[in-house]
Amino acid sequence: MPDSIKGICSMATKGLLLELAAAYTRASGVPVSIEAVGGVDAVRRVSAGEPFDVVVLASDAIDKLCAAGKLDASRKTDVVRSGVAVAVAANAARVDISTEEAVRRAVLDAAVIACSTGPSGVALAALFERWGIADAIKGRLVQAPPGVPVGSLIARGEASLGFQQFSELIGVEGIALLGPLPPAIQITTVFSAAPVRNASKPDAANALLAYFASAATEEAKRRHGMEPA
Repeated sequence: MPDSIKGICSMATKGLLLELAAAYTRASGVPVSIEAVGGVDAVRRVSAGEPFDVVVLASDAIDKLCAAGKLDASRKTDVVRSGVAVAVAANAARVDISTEEAVRRAVLDAAVIACSTGPSGVALAALFERWGIADAIKGRLVQAPPGVPVGSLIARGEASLGFQQFSELIGVEGIALLGPLPPAIQITTVFSAAPVRNASKPDAANALLAYFASAATEEAKRRHGMEPA
């Protein structure tokens, strides 16, 4: 049996990469296992030298790991583009998010706003600053711990309005997905992959990354709420 490939990714691409890994294994006979954790934890573990063959994270996180000598920058491969969506509890009244002003009003009216610790959470914080409401909502803004879906906080009643990657809100029970942020304020994150430097199975890792970026994966990417990069 061919050597297995071990990867790590953030939660935003968990569902997609588990599906693609299984499809690749069926087609190639190469076993692929992808572990999904919070992006902050993934960076920490790769930085500490934990053995992986491939890493899939937000593009800027991949760049930092490349700069630190942990990943092979020459093999960096963009995989998907992922936007942010908005959700409320399944039994809650639907709020208007059709325009930038409507979203701003929804945030100001929300009892508790939840976002992630990932790139979308950082971008949202900057947006709230630009709107001039950061101080007003400071006591009502919660960040889901790394690896914990924002949708789960909404479903448990710990937040009334939540923002996270569309892919992470799809299919979460107990919430109503209102849709993506309007184009004027949409936050798009590119998720990229790279093999670890001096990988023991470089050819196998590169073949897997080529598959992740191939046309054969486009339908799955869209089904998981993302776009091919």
